[in-house]
Amino acid sequence: MNELTVKDWSAKAENLSIIGEAFIDGGYQPARSGLTFDNFSPVDGRLLAKVARCDAEDANLAVESARRTFEAGTWSQMAPAKRQAILIRFAELIEVHAQELALLETLDMGKPIGDALTVDLPAGARAVRWSAEAIDKVYGEVAPTPADQLGLITREPVGVVAAIVPWNFPLMMACWKLGPALATGNSVVLKPSEKSPLSALRLAALAVEAGLPSGVLNVLPGFGPEVGSALSRHIDVDTVVFTGSTRVGRQLMVDAGESNMKQVWLEGGGKSPNVVFADAPDLDEAAVAAAAAFAFNQGEVCTAGTRLLVENSIREEFVTKVMKILENEWKPGNPLDPTTNIGPLVDRVQLETVLGYIESGKSDGATLRLGGAPLPEIAGGLLVPPTVFDNVRPEMRIAQEEIFGPVVSVMGFDSFDEAMTIANNTIYGLAAAVWTSDLSKAHRAARALRAGSVWVNQYDGGDMTAPFGGFKQSGNGRDKSLHAFDKYTQLKATWIKL
Repeated sequence: MNELTVKDWSAKAENLSIIGEAFIDGGYQPARSGLTFDNFSPVDGRLLAKVARCDAEDANLAVESARRTFEAGTWSQMAPAKRQAILIRFAELIEVHAQELALLETLDMGKPIGDALTVDLPAGARAVRWSAEAIDKVYGEVAPTPADQLGLITREPVGVVAAIVPWNFPLMMACWKLGPALATGNSVVLKPSEKSPLSALRLAALAVEAGLPSGVLNVLPGFGPEVGSALSRHIDVDTVVFTGSTRVGRQLMVDAGESNMKQVWLEGGGKSPNVVFADAPDLDEAAVAAAAAFAFNQGEVCTAGTRLLVENSIREEFVTKVMKILENEWKPGNPLDPTTNIGPLVDRVQLETVLGYIESGKSDGATLRLGGAPLPEIAGGLLVPPTVFDNVRPEMRIAQEEIFGPVVSVMGFDSFDEAMTIANNTIYGLAAAVWTSDLSKAHRAARALRAGSVWVNQYDGGDMTAPFGGFKQSGNGRDKSLHAFDKYTQLKATWIKL
């Protein structure tokens, strides 16, 4: 197929069928209250759908369905190889419907269609397929015992999982949770963000089409205080898995403690340092990566490299390189245009948040060197171009708080120890990068950086084989890799006297 143009994608958007109802017990249905909320597109302001506004009553129905199906064993006790085949078919259907799902992502939260189609969709399908392929290769253990005894250590599904996912990578984040949760035999209630619920609702039907029994996957759109809280406090939910803000993550831990002590696995916010030493092997390559590190997906990325630490001896040279790349290679525009690589922010609330941080940077004395103002002629003014602040002090708000927009804070350093001190000086510890030709320095930095992922001479490395998660208030537990299975299984020790 020839590459689609903005005209092609716009035509597809006009003819796209959009589902806004909840998905419970194998079928779509309105919220029990009958209430809906309007889902507008940041691309052009169009009303995409009236989406079911689920609440505690809907949460009860979904959890009851998930529990009933789990106890019946139609999925939880199915042979792993059979679950594997169904989930691989699910991954195949995601790929078959890639254009439809990518378009839903773009219309729903504004990401460029090229990114949705070439990044999000393949990563989502890969997460499901990889988890499926792994499940019949995860073995139990036999404990060392006396000759007259047998000790078995086995993994069992935890039961009903409530998965709460964010709006910035709706489909991919859902698949990161669904892959291992379903592969290990759990039933899932998925709560997508109210800002971007559409791809999750479509995924549910594809899962059933692939052969997933009714009740194994339920999807509840709605607002956090109304349905998210109901799930986190539900006495019959065994585990909550969450990706989103650190503030909400802390509340989920409170909810769990006040309900049934359910396990809560969190991937929270980030304020990731990208540390460039003067001996970086290729400053041009490092500059390209530094630009992408905070501009990709409009900066709406938990691992965004929004703190750029540059050794003072090369600081001006390097920052100039980064700004030239941003000006020449990062094109703001209509996200339905495949040539666009910066789209609008998800909504006006997020726009005001980002602009508030930009004003904070100015008032705190940082030097605005690029961007800083929305582009009113594009996407209803929701588009903020890449914004570069220099002369940032580590204690400034823009250097400490997650902005979730294309804003980078540049800070200089003169020594290794100074760089590591600045890099670790936030409540977050999700990701970090270091650029150096010195192997010893690279290893020392990787050890010193308090982050769940450390990339050397690259930014955003890794695949499904590498665990993903944070230190400090960036969370606990891990997505991806076999380590993700720890969140969705519990260990049982069986001791047999022979």
